[in-house]
Amino acid sequence: MNTTVLTDIINQYGYWGIAFLIAIENIFPPIPSEVVLAFTGFATTTTNLKILPSILAATIGAIIGALFLYALGRLISADRLEKWLAGRWGKILHLKPNDIKRAAAFFQRHGGVAVFFGRFVPVIRSLISIPAGMTGYPLPRFILLTTLGTLIWNTVLIWLGKLAGHAWPYFVSTFEVYGKIFLLFVIITFLITWIIYKRKSK
Repeated sequence: MNTTVLTDIINQYGYWGIAFLIAIENIFPPIPSEVVLAFTGFATTTTNLKILPSILAATIGAIIGALFLYALGRLISADRLEKWLAGRWGKILHLKPNDIKRAAAFFQRHGGVAVFFGRFVPVIRSLISIPAGMTGYPLPRFILLTTLGTLIWNTVLIWLGKLAGHAWPYFVSTFEVYGKIFLLFVIITFLITWIIYKRKSK
């Protein structure tokens, strides 16, 4: 979905379009929320859209998308993954059913941090909902942390889009570069942590 289509949807459907696009962005990470939110901020200076209702619409959309992926995680479930890893795929991936139990226990203890701060990281902000559902992370707490995280993210991006004005596309391109660098940092950190964890478990 290109930028023109995204902006046309917002121009045509207003707050409903914002909520729809952010919900879809949560389910399909390649759709950039930066574009949706920054253009929304700019649109508040040229259309009848207002800042606060736009932030609310974007936050509702994000919660809907997050709940969809949370439900998907519940369908997969940790028990099913354990059975799957007990077979051939477990040997191929060098993972054991006990690894899933440990991961689930870790998420139960520290998942709140991941759910909240994950909302500020590209791709991660969408995918983090799946392990939350898989491990049975408490739904009320998940909704609360998701709401707080996405509320901050949406507020910042929409306000910056408003301040950037007609230069919002340049702001988005710059923001995406730093976002990719941060995502790479998160992935490397995760891999290092996983390697250390596997060595300690052995």
